[in-house]
Amino acid sequence: MLSEERRREILEMLQSEGRILVGALAKHFHTSQITIRKDLESLHHQGLLERTHGGALPVKTGALRDRSLEEKQQMHRKEKLRIAEAAVRMIRQGQVIILDSGTTTTAIARACRHFKSLTVVTNATNIAAELADSSVEVILTGGVLRKNSFSLVGPLAEESLQKLNADLLFLAVDGFDVRYGLTTPNVLEARVNRVMAESARRVVVVCDSSKFGSRSLALIMPTSAVHETITDKRIPKHDLKVLQEADVEVKLV
Repeated sequence: MLSEERRREILEMLQSEGRILVGALAKHFHTSQITIRKDLESLHHQGLLERTHGGALPVKTGALRDRSLEEKQQMHRKEKLRIAEAAVRMIRQGQVIILDSGTTTTAIARACRHFKSLTVVTNATNIAAELADSSVEVILTGGVLRKNSFSLVGPLAEESLQKLNADLLFLAVDGFDVRYGLTTPNVLEARVNRVMAESARRVVVVCDSSKFGSRSLALIMPTSAVHETITDKRIPKHDLKVLQEADVEVKLV
C-alpha cells in the first residue's frame, strides 16, 4: 500500500471511529509504529487531524472552518466516487445540469465526460477545466474567484445564473443539519447556491455522511427545498428518518 493510500484510509478510520491509536494502526496496516507516527504528523501538518500522545483526534471545527479543495480531496474518496456514480445515473442525454463547486461535484463532472449531448452550468473553474476536452458543453458563470475553492461568486455569478434554466442541480454542502438546512462557510457562496436552486427544476444534495449534524456559517436553504439526497450508508438513522418524513428522496450508496 502506498503511503498516500494508507493516509486516506487513516482519515476514514478517524472519521468513523472518532479516535485512532498508533499501536492499533500499526497492526491494522502491518507496518511499524514509526511509519504510522510519520503518517499522523504529515496529516497533522496538513490540518486534517489533531495529533495527540499515542494517536490522533478529529480536527476541531467551527462554523467558519473553510477547508481548501486540496484538503477535501483527501477525505471520504470512496464515498464520493459512489455518490458520483449514482448521480450520473440520474442524468439523461440532452439535459442541462448545474454543478456547484466541491470535490463530490468534481467527481460527478469527471463521470460525465462520456456524454455526447449534455450542458453543464458551473461556477467552479476546476470543473470547467475537467470537461474542457470532452463533448460536454460548459457554461461557466462570471464572478470573483474564491481561490480556496476555485469557485466564482458575487453579483456576476448570480446574475448569469438567474438567466438560465436547468433540469438538475447537484449541490455539495459543508453542513447538513436536517432540522435547520444546508450550510456553507462562505456567505457569497451561499447566495450563489440559492440562485442555482431557483434555476433548477430539481435540487439533489450530494454529500457523504460526515456532513450530517453539522452547521457552517451561512444558510443556503432549508431542508424543505431539497428534492433528493445522495449519501452513503453511514448517515445517522435519525437524520435519515427526518429526511424521509420531509418527503426528501434518499439514495444510499
